[in-house]
Amino acid sequence: MTRTPFAATLAAFALMGSGCGHGSDPSTIVASGHMEATDVRISTKVAGRLESFALQEGDAIERGQELGRLDTTDTRLALRQAKADRDQATAELRLRLAGARKEDIAELEAQAANVASDLDGAQKDLDRMQGLLDRGSGTTKARDDAKVRRDMTAHRLDAARQSLARTKAGSRAEEIDAARARMASAEARIAQLEQQIQDAVIVSPVAGVATEKIAEQGELLQVGSALSVITDLADAWLTVYVSETDLGRIRIGQEAFVRTDEKEPQIRKGKVTFIASKAEFTPKNVQTRDERVKLVFRVKIGLDNKDGLFKPGMPAEARLQAATASR
Repeated sequence: MTRTPFAATLAAFALMGSGCGHGSDPSTIVASGHMEATDVRISTKVAGRLESFALQEGDAIERGQELGRLDTTDTRLALRQAKADRDQATAELRLRLAGARKEDIAELEAQAANVASDLDGAQKDLDRMQGLLDRGSGTTKARDDAKVRRDMTAHRLDAARQSLARTKAGSRAEEIDAARARMASAEARIAQLEQQIQDAVIVSPVAGVATEKIAEQGELLQVGSALSVITDLADAWLTVYVSETDLGRIRIGQEAFVRTDEKEPQIRKGKVTFIASKAEFTPKNVQTRDERVKLVFRVKIGLDNKDGLFKPGMPAEARLQAATASR
């Protein structure tokens, strides 16, 4: 007669249990515990008001599924300002790289020429005043006034020529580097704000079940505020505790049969994935008070739970065929 996989598993579980009596069968290790699964705490990467969040506890969640959104009005306004700053910085850099226009240079050259002409006239006035003073028909004050005018005009010419030279030379390398830095800073600010807008859409990094809803729509959240807990049921295991005597008869990768404590129990095969190397007192939620004072070792039994059969906190029992000592 052909057996179904479930029937075969049930028969194996029953066979391991037969002959145990009150747990005296030395070839079978029986341990009780509770189911556990990986919990992923979903938190915000940016601050803001929770604009939408329709998730409810018990909802099935797909990887990459949108869970909610934060309001981004202020961030989008800041982005517009940042783009305007970027445009201004870009225009300034282009202006510095392009250098002065020919018309600007021609205008400064004309101004310098005019001042040079004024200087020539001022020098002639000074020479004339000095000649009159030398002949006794002029005054010292008139000669000094002409000298002041000549000197002031000479300073004006020097300033005009320096301005012309700077204009022809264009921006210094340091000024161009500073303009580039301002543009790069504006670009970085834009990228930062665009990332904040993207992060305002909250998506689930894993598939699972929403086991806890922490925030509500309309709340003002800070960076890192928790929104919900998504439990990855596919990554489930049974945690049991065994005595030191049984510890030596259990191996990593050893097969185990797990049975739920229900009226219609579910049975599934699993494998030992973890064996603690340090003893601890039995947790309060596992055994009676007399059992809690015993030192035991924690053992994890991994299960294929893609169908979500086993739920976190569900009590279950594991039976393992004791491993023989290796020679």
